[in-house]
Amino acid sequence: MRPRFTVLAALATGIGLGLAGCGHQPAVTSHARQEGLATVSASQADPASAWAEGYCAASGGLVRTLATLPSVDPSTPQLATRTSGELLASVVEGLNRTSSALGKLGPSPVAGGDASRNAAIAQLHGIRARADDVRQRLGSSTDPEAAKTALRDARTSLDELDRLDLLRGLNDVPQLAAAASRIPACQDLVKQPR
Repeated sequence: MRPRFTVLAALATGIGLGLAGCGHQPAVTSHARQEGLATVSASQADPASAWAEGYCAASGGLVRTLATLPSVDPSTPQLATRTSGELLASVVEGLNRTSSALGKLGPSPVAGGDASRNAAIAQLHGIRARADDVRQRLGSSTDPEAAKTALRDARTSLDELDRLDLLRGLNDVPQLAAAASRIPACQDLVKQPR
């Protein structure tokens, strides 16, 4: 299972065009299911399912952020630089929100879940730090060559984000993988078109 970040390819293209011009906490909901006449929430029925659902909801927040990123305007080097910085600011905010939501999830009810979550948070923090560095360089860039380098680095940051697989941690823990396979919020992340 890997969330698909559709918009990133188009944005990376916009950043590439800009380079050519230079000489770029979601609510955790519980899906109820019918069992006979009684409705039982995921958390009442299975703690692993409830935890996986929260994990997927947090990850889905990042997917939603990436789906609504501002566009890069490659019409001039200055606009490409400015709009790429705005895009990266949105990416940084989305990564912060997702890290926070994952951190607030609570302890995993199964062995291995906490380690997987912590690894995902560490990966998000690393990407966020690199994207924020590029964003700051874009904002302070006055030299065309420095701007061109920062735009290349912005594209690299988006490529790194596109390779991110937040659901790998769930797949590494058999109980969580099985739970995720039954949860619509997790399955929606897998179905995102590329």
